[in-house]
Amino acid sequence: MDFGPSDEPVALKILIAGGFGVGKTTLVGAISEIRPLRTEEVLSDRGIGIDDVEGVEGKTTTTVAMDFGRITIREGLVVYLFGTPGQERFWFMWDELSYGALGAVVLADTRRLTDCFPSIDYFEQRGTPFIVAVNCFDGADRYEAEDVRVALDLDPDVPVLLCDVRRRASAKNVLVTLVEHSLKVLTASQH
Repeated sequence: MDFGPSDEPVALKILIAGGFGVGKTTLVGAISEIRPLRTEEVLSDRGIGIDDVEGVEGKTTTTVAMDFGRITIREGLVVYLFGTPGQERFWFMWDELSYGALGAVVLADTRRLTDCFPSIDYFEQRGTPFIVAVNCFDGADRYEAEDVRVALDLDPDVPVLLCDVRRRASAKNVLVTLVEHSLKVLTASQH
């Protein structure tokens, strides 16, 4: 795709999905050129028995609608980031958030790897191109990307990479990998 100055402005939409406490809000904040819109609320007693905080006991807030950020690639080409809520009770928003998305990043946490299955299932069922980015938390066990692929039973063409979403360069690498993968999937589907 070539987006020259005479072309109409192009906006790309990318979703950031994954389980509760995996780093979606952090990724959007690390890479967005604007102050991200966040819809975080303080975890309260009402979530006891509903929100599983095992492995993320230090988490004090949760996204209840979405996170939103923006990246201008160049004049006429903008990327919009939408972080989805991680808890099942907020999944009803995913259909609206995913409408028109180029693709999705599924963030994974090796301490709670099964939490990313709903995101993977969602994008596989809808035919949305996605990658899996393993957010390497301090103190969490480290695994090779291929071991994570096997554990998640992913198709061989789905990219899996390790990252630290607190670092802008790492977040950028995740997004570049997703865009390249999405364009490859879209090009293959047109032939």
